[in-house]
Amino acid sequence: MAFANSRETSELQVNPSDGKNLENISGMIYCNTRGENMTTSKIGITIEQNTLNRLDLLVKAHLFPNRSRAIQEAVVEKLDRLEKSRLARECAKLDPTFEQNLSEEGFEMEIDEWPEY
Repeated sequence: MAFANSRETSELQVNPSDGKNLENISGMIYCNTRGENMTTSKIGITIEQNTLNRLDLLVKAHLFPNRSRAIQEAVVEKLDRLEKSRLARECAKLDPTFEQNLSEEGFEMEIDEWPEY
C-alpha cells in the first residue's frame, strides 16, 4: 500500500489506485468515522474574516469539535435544505385533483373485497 506523509501534518495519505484493502489503515480519516467505511477529501476554501471569527466562537464554545466539522455540517445542512425545496417546487407543479383521482383509481371496485373490521 502506498503511504505518504503530509507536508504539514503527520496524517497518512492513501493511494487508492494501488488496489489494496483499506481495512488495516489507522489514519485520521479512517479512525474518526467510528468504524464506518467513509472517506473524506481535503479542500481549501476562502472565507470572510467575520464569518471565520463567528465559526471560531462556535468551536470555542464546543458546539463543534473543529472548524472542519462545523463547515462540513453546514454544507450538508444546506444541501439537504436545497433538496427539500426542490421537492417542494416539484410537488407544487402537481394537480391535487388529478393526483387524488389517480390514487383512488379502482378503489370502488376493491372496497367490497376488503375484510370487515
